[in-house]
Amino acid sequence: MSRYVVLFKKDVLGGNGRQIEICQSSLEIDALNENQATELAKKKFCESERLCEWSLHADRVEVRAA
Repeated sequence: MSRYVVLFKKDVLGGNGRQIEICQSSLEIDALNENQATELAKKKFCESERLCEWSLHADRVEVRAA
């Protein structure tokens, strides 16, 4: 298994009225590949945030090798 860092990112308006990207959460996941890491991270993110769908708090998911 490999270790991945999965980031949940959202675009919001900053104080100056410009769109900025923020990281809602980051998780370290052990998985066989990036796809599996993404799916496991989505489940953990939903559990930790008490959500039924991860996209309620994030716009996209980014996966990096740790």
